[in-house]
Amino acid sequence: MLARNAESLYWIGRYVERADDTARILNVSVHQLLEDASVDPDYASRQLLAVLGIESEGEDALDVWKLTELVAYGKDNPASIVGSINSARENTRGAREVVSTELWECLNATWNAVPDRQRYARRAGPHAFLSFVEERAAMFAGLADSTMSRDDGWLFLVLGRSIERADMVVRLLLSRVSDRASSPGWITVLRSAGAQDTYLRTYRGALDAGRVVQFLLRDTLFPRSVFHALRQAEECLERLDPGLNTRGNEKSEALRLLGRARSELEFLHPSALLEDLPTRLGALQESIRDIGEAVSVQYFNTSPWVAWRGAEVSL
Repeated sequence: MLARNAESLYWIGRYVERADDTARILNVSVHQLLEDASVDPDYASRQLLAVLGIESEGEDALDVWKLTELVAYGKDNPASIVGSINSARENTRGAREVVSTELWECLNATWNAVPDRQRYARRAGPHAFLSFVEERAAMFAGLADSTMSRDDGWLFLVLGRSIERADMVVRLLLSRVSDRASSPGWITVLRSAGAQDTYLRTYRGALDAGRVVQFLLRDTLFPRSVFHALRQAEECLERLDPGLNTRGNEKSEALRLLGRARSELEFLHPSALLEDLPTRLGALQESIRDIGEAVSVQYFNTSPWVAWRGAEVSL
């Protein structure tokens, strides 16, 4: 496969996942701000912006509407929902020869519908817009599963999606490391990751920080856990590099970094999971960024990928 097409598919996977995850997080945050009068809108909004790596302009206090403008509708911000949809659509248009017609029509129809959905959301509230983005991202994933051959193009798409998903969950956990073990903020994290129902069934309703972190970082069956995403990305890279010298156990840099990050999670003792959690999550976030850079250098013959602005979350 041409490096140009491989890179486009990789970034399509990342941008669609970014739009989906950002919509989930913003939807939960907006409901919390509207329903809970005890929450400081400015503090909560700035905390969310730090998680997403988005810088707020000016010193004015933030509220639900200003937060939505920054996170959902900012066209010039690649970390916003609209920016991610635009970038995904442009990458798909540049890779039409390797993308199914159904996938192209899904993203193109989403892109065309955004202005009307955006105007309605500014009048009636952002929930309908954010739900629309989640539904279209789910449709995209379903069409990719059902219309793409499991060739190199599919592997690059899933690779990008998996790396972006792992990065987003780490960002979510970083936003709550200072909360009490029994804080209701951990429910917010689960809802933002689309994990609340599955978590409650797994642990029979018991809620505490240790179990939430364990579930989102190390669960082997939940597809949005960091471990599951890293393992899926590792499997993609192994299939993309079938000619490596297995007797000498030689690995590409991206595969080596992925294997190390995955094994550190896999073999970590559960009792040590919460020990120095901010440092552990910060190191994991750094590893995920290094993995993205290594993939770009190895496969796309480019300089390392450009990170989101404000990628480091202040703790």
